[in-house]
Amino acid sequence: MLSATPSAAQSASSEDLGAWYILMGDEKIAKRWVLSYDFQYRNHNSMGDLDQLLLRSGIGYDLSENNNNLLLGYAYVLQDIDGLIPEQISEHRIYQQFLTKQKFGRVAISHRYRFEQRFMRNRTDLRMRYFLSVNVPLSTPEMKPQTVYFSAYNEVFINMKKEAFDQNRLYGAVGYVVSPKIRVEAGLLNQHFGERKRNLLQVRMLTSNIFAN
Repeated sequence: MLSATPSAAQSASSEDLGAWYILMGDEKIAKRWVLSYDFQYRNHNSMGDLDQLLLRSGIGYDLSENNNNLLLGYAYVLQDIDGLIPEQISEHRIYQQFLTKQKFGRVAISHRYRFEQRFMRNRTDLRMRYFLSVNVPLSTPEMKPQTVYFSAYNEVFINMKKEAFDQNRLYGAVGYVVSPKIRVEAGLLNQHFGERKRNLLQVRMLTSNIFAN
């Protein structure tokens, strides 16, 4: 998402450590209908130097019980641009996605396929994203309250144009199950843009009344 404008990757060196603070979740609002939400405050440094503010939400439908979810959503991104004349740029996105989950013993795997239509100042873009995540409980056999767990994901972004590769994100973290509906995680995210790379601290709170793993 930092690729919406060049500033985030180009103004930060590979030695910079940024930080993303995230609240995200899913709430079942009917038998197979799910409300999804995602709020992200992204900084060039640990706190106070805004890079991006992302607000995202969508309505999904489960093709099977608590799984195989089709979703239609909207996202708003506010990008802070550093330069001789600092400014802020807005981006609007409409997106469609499919999410499916698998379980192999303790290991819970999620696959997410997302197609975005991006509307920015003076241009529009199309982008595909593939997200693969793994959650593994460490202190207990199941993801129940007071469980410490390992979380990781990789997400690749592909533009629908000549220069196809947009970015890749690789994340690893330790999490804690606070309650049946709340989990918290803290870890590191490596963001790769072509020849440029950046490391970020990522702190996430995940809420859901339909945790399936």
